[in-house]
Amino acid sequence: MGETLIGALILGLIEGLTEFIPVSSTGHLVLIGHLIGFESTGNTFEVLIQLGAILAILTVYFQKILAILLAAPRDPRARRFILAVIIGFLPAAAAGAVLFDFVKDVLLETPLVVCIMLILGGIVLYWVELTPRRPRYFDAMDFPLSLAFKIGLCQMLAIVPGVSRSGSSIVGALLLGADRRSAAEFSFFLAMPTMAGAFTYDLISNWDQLQVDDVSAIAVGFVAAFVAAVLVVRRLLDFVSRRGYGPFAAWRIIVGAVGLIVIAFS
Repeated sequence: MGETLIGALILGLIEGLTEFIPVSSTGHLVLIGHLIGFESTGNTFEVLIQLGAILAILTVYFQKILAILLAAPRDPRARRFILAVIIGFLPAAAAGAVLFDFVKDVLLETPLVVCIMLILGGIVLYWVELTPRRPRYFDAMDFPLSLAFKIGLCQMLAIVPGVSRSGSSIVGALLLGADRRSAAEFSFFLAMPTMAGAFTYDLISNWDQLQVDDVSAIAVGFVAAFVAAVLVVRRLLDFVSRRGYGPFAAWRIIVGAVGLIVIAFS
């Protein structure tokens, strides 16, 4: 039991630290989980501790979310932004509903896929970061509905572990004309319905399989993910505005390469 809770604490911290940066939190959870021998019923733990990260971003963005909702009845800009988030969420929701079981039962059990996707995603992120661009959008609130839908299509790629939900949506936004800061912020808002939907679907699907030990581990992982995610969300926008996404690209490639080495010699 003690070892299980320590593993839950480690994975919870990893979830919170990586969920909102373009390095694939799921990929990290899969690799570290295999490394430390942590197992959960149907990989439910890995999805359910995302609630901590969801609540973290809701906490940090509470005032802005409340202001947008209160302004919506009289402000067309606020209504358009809410609709943009919904439209951006729909493609991933559809893909998740169709491929959920395949991803959990097959892809999440294949660390090799995660490593390859981490490396490929890192290369793509480097390419996007180094390619000269002239951003046209500087505020996530002003993203056109068509842009939101295209970003949502990009987010669908994150159904493959190791691609990264935030990474695919951020790269899509950058390629479609957003600047670094607005791309990351729209990814934050897009995360809320996407992660909440995945959490709810997984909880309902696996409720009868949860054990007392599972609940304890999930609680520990949830708290760790919440604390770590709050720290990341509060600092990420300023970081990417100053440093860009190059450090995350390098991290992806390093982790993926190390993972391949470990797999080759294990």
